[in-house]
Amino acid sequence: MLIDLIGNGPFIAVDQFGYLPGLKKVAVLRDPAEGYDSADQYVPGPMLQVVNTAMNTVVFSGSPTPWHGGAVDASSGDRVWHFDFSAVTAPGTYEVVDVARNVRSARFEIGANVYRPVLVQAVRTFFYQRAGHAKLAQYAGTRWADGASHIGPLQDTQARRYDAAGDASTQRDLHGGWYDAGDFNKYTSWGAGYVVDLLHAYSESTSVWTDDFNLPESGNGVPDVLDEVKWGLDWLVRMQNDDGSVLSIVGLASADGGGRPSAATRQSLYGNASTSATLASIAAYAYGAKVYASLNMPAYDAYAADLRLRAQRAWDWAVANPNVIFYNNDASRGTAGLGAGQQETDDAGRARLRLVAAVYLYALTGDATYRSYVDSHYTEVPMFSSWWLSPYDAGVNRPLLYYASLPGATASVAANIRNRYTELWERADYAGWGAIAAQRDPYRAHLDGYVWGSNGIKAQMGGMFADQGLYGLSQHSSVEIADAGAAYLHYLHGVNPLGKVYLSNMGAYGAENSVDQFFHSWFADGTPWDSVRDSQYGPAPGFLVGGPNNTQYDWDSRCPGISPRCGSTRPSPPYGQPGQKAYKDFNDGWPLNSWPITENSNGYQATYIRLLARYTK
Repeated sequence: MLIDLIGNGPFIAVDQFGYLPGLKKVAVLRDPAEGYDSADQYVPGPMLQVVNTAMNTVVFSGSPTPWHGGAVDASSGDRVWHFDFSAVTAPGTYEVVDVARNVRSARFEIGANVYRPVLVQAVRTFFYQRAGHAKLAQYAGTRWADGASHIGPLQDTQARRYDAAGDASTQRDLHGGWYDAGDFNKYTSWGAGYVVDLLHAYSESTSVWTDDFNLPESGNGVPDVLDEVKWGLDWLVRMQNDDGSVLSIVGLASADGGGRPSAATRQSLYGNASTSATLASIAAYAYGAKVYASLNMPAYDAYAADLRLRAQRAWDWAVANPNVIFYNNDASRGTAGLGAGQQETDDAGRARLRLVAAVYLYALTGDATYRSYVDSHYTEVPMFSSWWLSPYDAGVNRPLLYYASLPGATASVAANIRNRYTELWERADYAGWGAIAAQRDPYRAHLDGYVWGSNGIKAQMGGMFADQGLYGLSQHSSVEIADAGAAYLHYLHGVNPLGKVYLSNMGAYGAENSVDQFFHSWFADGTPWDSVRDSQYGPAPGFLVGGPNNTQYDWDSRCPGISPRCGSTRPSPPYGQPGQKAYKDFNDGWPLNSWPITENSNGYQATYIRLLARYTK
């Protein structure tokens, strides 16, 4: 039987957007052995075809190759074959066809710029996440048009301190910025990280970025990604105090029952300044100053100069105040409900943030003070202190690679960083080239485990390979490096056990099976934006969701008795599945708690954009 693309995963998984002509192209053929779809069976025929669908002609034939001799993969529960059709390079629209079994893949493109429409939609999600900005129909589309949110009485333009909601003397104008994820809160430390990643996406692939993404700023002569970054940076500017410290959070209300952000009316409250928020902001201010100054546009020279001063003031404050802590959303500290997540870190986390801040301040200023700080502290990170290289530490490792590329960086330190990164990523027992050589993952995008935000980690993994190409670090060829990073894009674009494109509502851009619904306050269950298939509008396109998570998902511990909404059993999937199958297209709130699976995050999004841009023209 041919599996319905909307139900269980397909038997032939491909990147539904397509492939670049000169890179590897491998369809994954799957026979489910474990998990929710184990009753489905498929053994491929002896020969498969690649068919040009426009001309209905066979352009390539070949035999599938069993993965690990027909073993069942524990991470997916599947028995897998690979069908390599890399020889097909001509632009066009294709399918992989198993004539003997009457099974076809989704359609896909081969072309030099198949990912550009995807990149545009992925970047535009930040526009939909803007707080305090009207989403006019000409930019957002009629389905997602909305007024400016959180600018009513006692909201963002009149935000008050979390413990003084009735005290007008604490009032601040803190409008702007982005909703962080599926909630409407704005977190300084995390928001600064998104700015830095998007700035790198620009700097690493400058030729990709044009001024025509249909944003309100389009046509102003500045690449639209930098217009979007500026929206986030402007908010970080408002969050800085006169003494250089930076406020930690603005807690924003969601619309009651979900729906348009502009329907949220409750008060906006902000949290105190903290060392971690200030250190994180330094990197954003400093790198922003460097990038906007590089535009050589008089209109941005003053902006860049102001960001430079803000970065240096923030550094001075953080050095003088190294341990100012603020835990938001902590009942024991009187901050319950101030945000959904907890962004405060520990001593080691603050040390890493300070190291990263020094990297970007040195890149901006060339001041030996910051270089000396990096040189004195870089060996404290896990890549050196414990010989551990991981995507979970990308927030410090990638800045260190950037430092090692800077003119004037201490030569011995730069060499140590480059050599250690290369050495660890080549190790047979690590998740890098050793995993590729051993073919640990039949879907060709290995992760050590599937936890909250696994799709974001996939994007980081792809970026770790791509960075080797950017900085010239690897013992492998440029094509091998490009193939390794692209495999993680292919996973996110459908080469996974569900045959799922993990971006929302991408049917109009080539995906036959993309995310139908995901956890988000705007696109909530039961609203007109609930589902692509079953609601009036569906969610906006291009959001990367959290992804499979077989270790941190469960329904409310009091189910099934606490509410009839529990049903009689846990939803499975995602519960009780092999890692790669621990996913379900759902956006139910309490008590089924879909957020560990399908909630979006600007962090996943920025990391994905940074990787995708490397494969876009």
